[in-house]
This record gives sequence, structure tokens and C-alpha cells, in this order.
Amino acid sequence: MAVTTSRSELVAWRNAIFVIFTMSGLSVATWAARVPTIKANLDISTGSVGLLVLCMSACSVVGLIVAPMMFARLGPRRSMLTSLLLVAVGLIVIGLGAAVVFTPVVVGIGLGLFGFGNGSCDVVMNVEAADVEKHLKRTVMPLMHAFFSGGTVLGAGIAALTELLQVSMIAHALVMAAVVAATAFVAARFVPLRTSTDTQELKRQNTSWQQKVRESLAVWADPRLLAIGVIILGMAFAEGSANDWVALAVVEGHGMLESAGAAILAVFLTAMTVGRVIGGPILDRFGRVKVLIGCSVSAVAGLLLFIVAPTLPLLVIGAILWGLGASLGFPVGMSAAADSPKDAAARVSAVAIIGYCAFLVGPPLIGLLADHIGLLNALFVVLGLIVFAGVASPAARERSVRIHDSE
Repeated sequence: MAVTTSRSELVAWRNAIFVIFTMSGLSVATWAARVPTIKANLDISTGSVGLLVLCMSACSVVGLIVAPMMFARLGPRRSMLTSLLLVAVGLIVIGLGAAVVFTPVVVGIGLGLFGFGNGSCDVVMNVEAADVEKHLKRTVMPLMHAFFSGGTVLGAGIAALTELLQVSMIAHALVMAAVVAATAFVAARFVPLRTSTDTQELKRQNTSWQQKVRESLAVWADPRLLAIGVIILGMAFAEGSANDWVALAVVEGHGMLESAGAAILAVFLTAMTVGRVIGGPILDRFGRVKVLIGCSVSAVAGLLLFIVAPTLPLLVIGAILWGLGASLGFPVGMSAAADSPKDAAARVSAVAIIGYCAFLVGPPLIGLLADHIGLLNALFVVLGLIVFAGVASPAARERSVRIHDSE
């Protein structure tokens, strides 16, 4: 993409993508933290909540698939703005369904819009983050994902406050939708528009939707991309399994109190956030491959210690190593997938689909295994996938030499 590369404009562009990552995380936590309220308001079973989540997840995958075509037709600025506006509308419809008309179908429609918007935004914002890296000549993708994590923490905190103050779901949804939409409009102004030359080239390359679909599917034949997908798969399992099962594993597997389970999960999430904050300079110093191998070793050691640890202090150490190890796999995989500028959106879409599938399939798979062999033993499956991710690490090697400079 031809963009102005003055320092101030690059910093503004980078900060805009930071904000967009934050808004994406904020929106996800806004929905997730109010699930108990939505369930109670609709008076539905846990299985019905699962169907609503499935609706959101399916539409998220559709958003991931459509994102490269949106990127080509609209460009990054309009794609991200459109996606986040869909997220905002989705939040409003969810609020209406859960607190005004009390209809699961309306909530499902809202979740469909919400999921599609977040899925498409996920691809485009990661492509943009990779482009920012190239122009800044330094690694910022892990920090982008740290802002996403920060957005989830902020969103969960706001949701907890609304619960404490007994704020209506519709009021909460309207305010958060307004925040997401308004912030998206402001941030998008600092994302460079394509030049007329870029637009003409895109039109030349996109004579039909069918052709664009073929081009998007073609990237799946690239062995390097599939190996990057293995990295994403293993590390997404490492992250997702912790989010869903750490607290329960501490309580049921190690026989500790619920408070200990919550505390160990907080330790893991903190370690992941710290890993993403400090990951950029470490990647610039040692390169993707060495860092990913180190992360795999750390995650394997931490998860193994978590599984067998007999005491709380060892569980804490295990959670720290596990969190640090899992922190960089997903963002580094996204950067590696976007190395090819010609089809970056399609490649990021492909590995994002793999990552989403891991997040979707991982929790129920671990749960099913746990019913037969116990939760701690089921986590050995995750350990094996992390090993595969470490073996596949060379696929993420940088395509070009980075220039190390300081901000």
C-alpha cells in the first residue's frame, strides 16, 4: 500500500490500530461478561446459550472468509470501520433481544451481526498491524494483541460495574455500542487510504467475486502457510484451554479452593499480557523462530508443571511459564502470514480461521476427554499440540531483514 511515511503519520496510524484492537477486545468482553444476565433474562437453558454462541461463532468464521474480499473492495480503513459498526449494531440488537423484547431469536440475530463484524475486523486489523510493522521497521504485533487483551479487561470491568449497579442490559449495550462506533470513526481517520493507483490495481485484480474466492482458497495450498497454521493451532489451544479450564482444573484436579482457581487464572492472563507487551523488542532482538521455540519450551514446561504440581506455589510458577509461552504464538503467526503483501488478507484470513477453529473446538474437546480420563490428563493433548507448534516454528522465519531502531 502506498502511504505517507512521515514519522508523525506512522505513529498516528500505529496508535489508530492500537485503538481498533482495544475496541475489538472491549466489545467481546461486553457480550461475554453479560452472558449470565442474558441467560436469566431470556429464561433459557445452558444448551440454548450454547446455540446462541454457535450462531455468533459461525458468523465469525463467515466474517473471516469474507474479510479478504472486503479488504480488496473497501480498503483497510473502510473495512475496519464497517466491521466495527456492524459490531456496534450487533450489541444494540443483543441488548434489545435480552432486555426489551426478551426473544432468543433477536439475540441470535444480534450475535450474528456481532460475530461477523468481529471476524472480519480481526483479519483486517491484523493485516494493518503487519503493514504498520513493515513501515515502522520494528515489531508491534504482540503489543497490538496486548491492547486487545487490555480491551477485554476494560470491558469485563465495565460489565462488572454495570452488574453491581444493576444497569439494564439495553442501557449498557447502547452506551458500549456508541463508544465502539464513535471511537472507530475517530481512529479510522488516521488509517491511510489507498491511492488511486492502488484502487485501480485492486479493481484490475478483482474482476469478480468468484475470482476473489478462488484466490482466497488458493493460499491453502501453500505448505509454509499451513505450517504457520500449525503454530497458530497449537498456541490457540494453549491459550483457549487455559481460559476455559485452568480455574476448574485447580479446583477439581488439584483439590484447591475456588478462590485459588480464580487467582491462578488471573496469574495466567497477567503473564500472557506481560509477554505481549515485552514481546516486540525480544522478537526484534532474537527473531521469530528462536522466540517461538523459546515460547514453546516455556509453555510445555509451564503446562507440565501445572498438571503435576503438588503445591500452590508450583502451580503459580507453572501458570506464569504457560502464560508467557502462549503469549506470542498467535500474534507472531499473524505477522508471518502477512509477510506476502500480494495476498496478505487471504493468508491472514486462512490462519485466523485455523485459530478460531482451535478456540471453538478446543474447549469441548478437552471437556469430552476430561469426562473419561480426567481434566488434568486431558491437558496433555494441549501439551502435544504445543510441541507441534514448536516444531513448525521455522515456517514463521522473517521474509526480509528488519532494521532495528528505537522509537
